[in-house]
Formats: sequence, C-alpha cells, structure tokens
Amino acid sequence: MKAGIITQARMTSTRLPAKILKEAGGRSLLAWHVERLQWSQLPVFIATTVNATDEPVVSFAAAANIPVFRGDEHNVLERFYGCAAQYELDIIVRVTSDCPLIDGYVIQQAVEQYRKENNPFLYLSNTQERTYPRGLDFEIFSRQMLEMAYGEADSIAEKEHVTPFFYKTHATDFRLKNIKRKSDASQLRITVDTAEDFELVKILIEQYHAQNLSAEELIHLLEQNPELLAINAHVEQKKA
Repeated sequence: MKAGIITQARMTSTRLPAKILKEAGGRSLLAWHVERLQWSQLPVFIATTVNATDEPVVSFAAAANIPVFRGDEHNVLERFYGCAAQYELDIIVRVTSDCPLIDGYVIQQAVEQYRKENNPFLYLSNTQERTYPRGLDFEIFSRQMLEMAYGEADSIAEKEHVTPFFYKTHATDFRLKNIKRKSDASQLRITVDTAEDFELVKILIEQYHAQNLSAEELIHLLEQNPELLAINAHVEQKKA
C-alpha cells in the first residue's frame, strides 16, 4: 500500500497572494513546508493549477525534485484524484501549502496508525475535533474513498475542499477517527493566510529557528511567549 503526501499549492491566494514563495530565513515558505513534510519519510507531491500564474510553483518543484500534478484551480478534488492516480498512491495524506511549520513526524505516526486500522473506509485526521494549532492540519484517506468522492461529489464545496464528502455529506458511510493532543492548543495559529500570519512565522524561523522544532516544541514556545501569540491573535480563519 503506497502512501504519499499531496499538498495543494497555488499563487493566487486571496488574502496574501504568492504567500507560499515569500521568504523567511533565506528560503521560501514552500521550501520549509516540503522539507518538514519529508521528515515523514513519505514521498511528497504538489498539486497545483494549470494557470500561468502557477509556473513559479512548477519551477520550484522541478528545482526541488518534487513531482507535480496540474489541474483545475477550483476543482481541487479533481487535482487530488488525478495526482493520486498518476503516481499510484493507495493512501493519501492531504495537507495545504500554507502550513510551513507542519510536522512530518506527527504525520508519520498518524500514517502508521492508519495502516494498523487496515480499513479502506477510514478517514483519519487531526481536524475534526481541533486540539492542534492551525498550521499542523492533515487528513488521511484511501484512494478508494477518493475515487468515490471524485465520482459522486457534485457540490462546489465538495470539489473545492476535497474532504467534506467524507465527514459531512456521507459521514455515515465512512469511519471517522480523530487524533487529539492531551491538551487543547487549537487557539494557536501558525498557518499563513495574512500578513500578520507571515510576520509571526518569519519571526519564529529567523529568531527562534522554528523550522527545526517539533510540533510539541513549537506549541511550548508559543505558549511561553504570549507576545508572539498577539501578532496574529485577531486573525479569523477564512470560512470554507
């Protein structure tokens, strides 16, 4: 059963365009994102769009030797399905590229747990009941489930956000399982969607070497430094 991480990436984000190629610590956020995903020891794939605006993403991937799949900008579900099919993935880990400090070790442990379950209809994530900070999100599901969603999903939301077909529209058809921390850190925010988010991540990387820290070390750092939390505490997550 071949497992792989597919990260969705595009340059035309609405609140902070081209954010994934903004630099912190001398490297792009996308470079840090991919490097930390590789901690998982799983292959990483980038699902981007066919738009000319995403040529820089393709160029980055070529330079980093990361396989790419290109598809429709708004039908992200189709992009994931096409990527999984082209690279023959049986188990898909879905992440988003606005998470430069995501922890590949946490993903590695989750995939091991997923494999032990041995259930092709299992949806495993750390997002159904949030206890991890935003920016450490992942979802794991089978190619069989992805094929079902690709063939049956008909709403704009299902196609744009990939996984609502599993946990919302057809929740009773699948086994939904959530990974939780012992304590709740969901109030923390280390995703990049706004200028304030980027300011925080840039400080974390350049002053605290956060690119080398585990998820738990990051959480501890933020909890011990409320002045860092204040930088983007007012930012509201964009609604799906």
